[in-house]
Amino acid sequence: MSKFRNINGRHAGLFALGVLFGTAGIKVLSSRDAKKVYTHCTAAVLRARECVLDTAAVVQENAEDILEDAKAINEEYAAADLVYEDEKAAKRAAREASAKAEG
Repeated sequence: MSKFRNINGRHAGLFALGVLFGTAGIKVLSSRDAKKVYTHCTAAVLRARECVLDTAAVVQENAEDILEDAKAINEEYAAADLVYEDEKAAKRAAREASAKAEG
C-alpha cells in the first residue's frame, strides 16, 4: 500500500488522458476516411513507381545505345591504328630497301 501513496492525481490523469487519446487515435486511424486516405496514398505511390520504372527503362535503353556507339568508335580507332601501323611498316621497308640499294 505504500507504493500507492506516491501516485498523485496528476499522474493518474495523464495516464487516463493517454488511454483516451490512444483509443481515439485507433478509432480515427481505422475510420473510413482514414482508409480512403491510405488508399489514395497507395495509389499515388503505385503511379510514382510506374513513372520511375518507365524512366529507368529509358535510361537503360540510352545506356545501351551509348555502349554500342562507344564500341563502334573504339573499333574505328583500332582500324585506323592498324592502317597507321601498316603505313609505318611500309615506309620503314621502303627506307630499308633504299638503304640496301645505296649501300
